[in-house]
Amino acid sequence: MSKNQAIIFSTLLAVIIIAWAYLFYQHWQMTTLPMSDMWMLPSDASVWHWIDFGLVYMMWAVMMAGMMLPSAMSMILVYAKICEQRYQTSHPYTFLFVFAYLSVWLIFSVVLTLLQWQMHGLQFLSPMMDVQYKWMAVIIFLLAGIYQFTPQKNSFLQSCRTPLGFLLTEWREGTLGAFRMGIKHGSACLGCCWAQMMIMFAVGVMNLLGMVLITALVFVEKIIPHHYQFFSKAMGILFIVWGFWLI
Repeated sequence: MSKNQAIIFSTLLAVIIIAWAYLFYQHWQMTTLPMSDMWMLPSDASVWHWIDFGLVYMMWAVMMAGMMLPSAMSMILVYAKICEQRYQTSHPYTFLFVFAYLSVWLIFSVVLTLLQWQMHGLQFLSPMMDVQYKWMAVIIFLLAGIYQFTPQKNSFLQSCRTPLGFLLTEWREGTLGAFRMGIKHGSACLGCCWAQMMIMFAVGVMNLLGMVLITALVFVEKIIPHHYQFFSKAMGILFIVWGFWLI
């Protein structure tokens, strides 16, 4: 690993650590503080304030960064290496690539925030962001499990599993190219992992163990050789069985 790659790796690692530290702090607050000192979301969607939307969005945005950046690290480092060979520098291009990649998940966090707002209004989630409606959790697990077997899932996953293949086929020159490639890769990762992220609604939005397990599953799914399909299928079976177990 070159000096430039080491700097990029260290920077991304620092971002991941900060994100997880924030998530751990939020989880600690919800599990240790007395109810009178705790921030809780209104169960009535009509009385949400901008501060509620802002805090929920920040939670989801940090969660997406902390959960998805580890699995994108190999793609980012390969891209940085190619940039170093082509441009003699990698920092501006790589950080723009990462910014574009994260932008996809930041936009998806808006969708998750609006979904959570509606779920509170429908009494699907408690003020503590735990699931209150068992059938919603069942549907989410079954949806995530079934999606693991679809051709769309497999297509997006292959793009995430083969960094060099993605970069060779999608390469674009310059800073604009770096941004476009980051958006393209972020979109592929979103297509691959959106259903797995939805599971957070089923296990409790601030369930720290759930975050760790899903992050680990996504990471392993992306780093194993692309010709191995058993892990994705096994994960799909796990989600489906979990859904039926809840019934």
